Amino acid sequence: MSQDSQHGKWTISDSEDEDNIIPPTPQKDSNKPSIKPDLERKPDTVTTFFKQERKLSPKRNEDTHSVKEPSAPSMGSEARKAAHVNQTLPVKYESHPSPSVKRKRETEEAGWNLSSSDDETPPPAPKKEPKKSDVSPKKKKTEDKRPPSPHGTSYYKEEPADFFETNLLSMNDMYRFYLNKVTGIPKKFNTGALHIKDILSPMFGTLKESVQFNYCFDIPWMVEQYPPEFRDKPVILVHGEKRESKARLIEQAKPYPHIRFCQAKLDIAFGTHHTKMMLLWYEEGFRVIILTSNLIRADWYQKTQGMWMSPLYPRLPEGSPGTAGESPTNFKSDLLEYLEAYRAPELAEWIDRIKQHDLSETRVYLIGSTPGRYQGPAMEKWGHLRLRKLLSEHTKPVLNEERWHVLGQFSSIGSMGLDKTKWLAAEFQRTLTTLGKVRIKEGRRCAHVYPSVENVRTSLEGYPAGGSLPYSIQTAQKQLWLHSYFHGWHADVTGRSNAMPHIKTYMRVSPDYTQLAWFLVTSANLSKAAWGAMEKNNTQIMVRSYELGVLYLPSAFNMSTFPVEKNVFPASSSSKGFPVPFDLPPQHYSSKDQPWIWNIPYTQAPDTHGNIWVPS
Repeated sequence: MSQDSQHGKWTISDSEDEDNIIPPTPQKDSNKPSIKPDLERKPDTVTTFFKQERKLSPKRNEDTHSVKEPSAPSMGSEARKAAHVNQTLPVKYESHPSPSVKRKRETEEAGWNLSSSDDETPPPAPKKEPKKSDVSPKKKKTEDKRPPSPHGTSYYKEEPADFFETNLLSMNDMYRFYLNKVTGIPKKFNTGALHIKDILSPMFGTLKESVQFNYCFDIPWMVEQYPPEFRDKPVILVHGEKRESKARLIEQAKPYPHIRFCQAKLDIAFGTHHTKMMLLWYEEGFRVIILTSNLIRADWYQKTQGMWMSPLYPRLPEGSPGTAGESPTNFKSDLLEYLEAYRAPELAEWIDRIKQHDLSETRVYLIGSTPGRYQGPAMEKWGHLRLRKLLSEHTKPVLNEERWHVLGQFSSIGSMGLDKTKWLAAEFQRTLTTLGKVRIKEGRRCAHVYPSVENVRTSLEGYPAGGSLPYSIQTAQKQLWLHSYFHGWHADVTGRSNAMPHIKTYMRVSPDYTQLAWFLVTSANLSKAAWGAMEKNNTQIMVRSYELGVLYLPSAFNMSTFPVEKNVFPASSSSKGFPVPFDLPPQHYSSKDQPWIWNIPYTQAPDTHGNIWVPS
């Protein structure tokens, strides 16, 4: 079957596999997609095989690429590691690039960390001896340490001391929604934003212990983000690593005896531990941070990220009943239920600790996903049905509701199916368009904000920013219908048009883009693995991954809608507008725009660092 599209002509074999499993070797398999790009804009045809391998063991990775460095960041999944090993680094642009030009791939660069998940991690495959033709010769290990960036060792610049100074008076504590600081933008756009060093500083409390839930970890870098006086305080890392990748993560932590681990159970194929949360226990109380950043330097440098920071929760008086300290949004019991879903003894002490604190000042709702198949009342506990339940119970219909827009903004896209009726415009759209209990006629306007190739090319990071936007051609070519929904990334309002988004947000916005019916910031990308998919004639929902976010509803703030803030930065503690992180209205892709796809070449124009992008 052949398809012509704006990406060229693609020849694919028929496959009904919704999760698009790619064979681990270039050997033919009639049951799997075979992708052969015919890039019409290139001087000659380039055929790029980019393998996203089935849970390769590190032994095979090491045999192929001589990579064995415990200090390297943990990447969250073997498939992502294998995919990135096959992703090469930029080379300088030439005015007439040869089709055979590849970016230089050195051993120490091969393991550079990606910062997200496309939520389609393949399951383990039986080990088998690769044929000699499948394995490249060993490469000599040239460095003991991988570069901290896809640009190389010298890319990161040390910030002046005042970069990490946050004035609490400039922070808006009404919504408690903050963006991360970004290097390389005017200072005013970081006034009221936060860096991880700010979050962990004594300014917010005298730290005693902490828990870090995340997908990717660079443990030495993470430890350095704690101030010296808190650097040896006990930390638990909650992760989804298994087998050899888990062993490498543990190896990273050997120099740090204060670090312990909690492994999240991932019993359903393609699932990931994608939740990003900090639990911080202070002498003065307790705090929760729910965020979108991995614990790696790249995620805190030149990307657009977001977070919700809770108030400081005080300790309850001794002898308080178990129901004490609950918020009107039921946040305390929902957080406890989410933590209990891990079934992890390592978290038992933290569950007890949270019960002893007063979370009544919380004004957001928790939206979590945990792996499993749920029926009956449990269907509404997790994923998009949890969001639907809250929108049904705590919002009201608005005038001209059919004209209010649904916006989704994300950094990765899973398989949606052969057409929009399979999931996106069916169960997921029904959730996102819920306002109150009354169903209204169709006609809602949906738009998805996802960076174009030009957005990535002209970004602060250049093409390597696309390493955190893992939308693959294998998925994209099966759902070309989806691309008509796409709008580019433009964020002049926050000074972040050139800081590619790793944040994920969803919202319902008025026809004139001045009011919000609700707003959600979350770790969940646009995928069934993250949000769940209905099964068994809609009597069951299946969720693959751990995700976490917070939902803002006007009723919790004694408002009918949220006004959209027009002047997000410099932030003001007196502002009543909601700080949407990108420009409204979003701009639809032009006729020349294409969605960023991370595993095809871009050689027609150099990026901001003079590089091109040629996956091997």
